[in-house]
Amino acid sequence: MTDRVVSGVTLGCASCGRLHPLADMAWRCTACGGLLDVHGFAPSLPNALELGRRAPTLWRYAEALPVPGPPRISLGEGMTPLVSAPGRSDVLLKADFLMPTGSFKDRGAVVLAALALRLGAARLVADSSGNAGTAVAAYAARAGLPCTVYVPASTSEGKLGQLRAYGAEVHRVEGPREAAAAAAARVADAPGVFYASHVHHPFFVHGTKTYVFELWEQLGGRLPATLVLPVGNGTLVLGAYLGCRELLEQRLIDRMPVITAVQAAACAPLASAASERITPEPTVAEGIAIARPARGAQILAAIAETGGTVVTVTDDRIRAAHRELARSGLYVEPTSAVCWAALEAGLVPVPPVEGDRPFAVAPLCGTGLKSAPPAA
Repeated sequence: MTDRVVSGVTLGCASCGRLHPLADMAWRCTACGGLLDVHGFAPSLPNALELGRRAPTLWRYAEALPVPGPPRISLGEGMTPLVSAPGRSDVLLKADFLMPTGSFKDRGAVVLAALALRLGAARLVADSSGNAGTAVAAYAARAGLPCTVYVPASTSEGKLGQLRAYGAEVHRVEGPREAAAAAAARVADAPGVFYASHVHHPFFVHGTKTYVFELWEQLGGRLPATLVLPVGNGTLVLGAYLGCRELLEQRLIDRMPVITAVQAAACAPLASAASERITPEPTVAEGIAIARPARGAQILAAIAETGGTVVTVTDDRIRAAHRELARSGLYVEPTSAVCWAALEAGLVPVPPVEGDRPFAVAPLCGTGLKSAPPAA
């Protein structure tokens, strides 16, 4: 397969337009500090017959990913099952908590680690509230690369234990989630360091877009009317939007699904479109407790383009949804219950549904085995 890493793919600044070669391992614009996006890559999807011959992993969409694959570090990630929702015939749940490290973050982490390996990185650095860090640490271990992860001091012991088991060097940082990101950023520009940031590095969302590709296949070449997605830093929202747009551009779907994004009421800067830094309250949904998302403007623009909205759910509703999912055999972390909480509360706008396609699909993003059950 042609090595697309050196065949014109670059990272372009969304603010000033400056292009950065992948070999520079830049994670932000070196001229203005702006966010970077992938440039010079033309994704394509194989036809259904060809897809049917391929292994059931996200690398079945290799032509749509900016890193050739499957790489030797793959753990068989992808093609997670769709399961019925408790008591709802119009809603399906995608069980991404069954990914190799227990969360959807494997989709983006394997792409970042594969790129780092091809670029000859000496070390991976990440910051995370848990799931992204554990995913990066796992694939760094597969690649034989040292890995350092900065996490909030409040990160659950289950996630910390998983990080250490993979051999990662773990730094717990006091303060809000942003403090861990700032600590990682201080070492991210050191020689040989690849900053495997699920927020800043745009290759990550090219991994998470495979969530939508799988839905499209699993639903027989269609997508649901609505995608209900949790949002903190927005990597799944942005990936889902990108995947839908690529399907639309290739005329594989005829319209974009509406995206309804869900935040915890205790930390909901996108729901209020706050222009000033908010002061978050503690929430059981630790994975999306992001007071100031770096790509907030991009997230809101993507949601708006689909005709969607951002809604919030209280911790009481999240706890109740978490219990209901568990009683249905689905043991996920509290953050993964926010979408079900919004659906059960009637907060997701109901568009007209055509034929037998589901009204909505929501992800179950992370396993409950990493987190303590939320207090009643």
